[in-house]
Amino acid sequence: MTALRGLWPEVQDSCTSLGFMLLLVLFMGLARVVTQQQLHRFTMTHAFVLEFLATFQLCCCTHELQLLSEQEPAHSTWPLTLVYFFSLVHGLTLVGTSSNPCGVMMQMLLGGMSPETGAVRLLAQLIGALCSRSCVSILWSLGLTKYHLGERTFACRNPIQVDLPKAIITEAICSFIFHSALLHSQEVRNKLRIHLLAAIITFLVYAGGSLTGAVFNPALALSLHFKCFDEAFLRFFIVYWLAPSLG
Repeated sequence: MTALRGLWPEVQDSCTSLGFMLLLVLFMGLARVVTQQQLHRFTMTHAFVLEFLATFQLCCCTHELQLLSEQEPAHSTWPLTLVYFFSLVHGLTLVGTSSNPCGVMMQMLLGGMSPETGAVRLLAQLIGALCSRSCVSILWSLGLTKYHLGERTFACRNPIQVDLPKAIITEAICSFIFHSALLHSQEVRNKLRIHLLAAIITFLVYAGGSLTGAVFNPALALSLHFKCFDEAFLRFFIVYWLAPSLG
């Protein structure tokens, strides 16, 4: 009983973080509904807002997931379970958006998206990534849990634990595997496809997380490691922007 009482504050903090992520998903869902109703006639504005909301949701949730995973780094089962669950959530709620510059570039190369639309979506992802970082920083400064520290997002916690060539290969391979699965699972039933992609994301995070964080998303990397880009731009540009794009 004493042990349970000792664990209860940590359980409360974890539940608070999970509640924040689920409320965020719900709020973004409502915002998408309003966008569909009010802006469907304005093609570019509609595409921009939807991509912004999707990227904002993905980045905010990943910030919180990263925070939770750092509390017990020796036990990877719980963080990986959360990665799988929220990959499913994003897959169900972010239909029609990519939240990933690599996905937009792939569609442009395949002729499925015009350069103008692609540029609008890329801009929306960039702004969404930066806004999510600011939003999370403000939320954490409120100290809702003992994990939330306002200054946390302003420090560079370098996730690259290997030398540069290995880091490049890791991010490129992760991006290649994910986008190959995305491309070749178009004919799979949607319910099964979402689980398949969530499983692949979870596997890639498990396999490459200890090496580079297995981000394979330039917009997400910018949001998570903005300070690191400021301090070592070339290294992070190559690993988190160039390598996933090549992959």
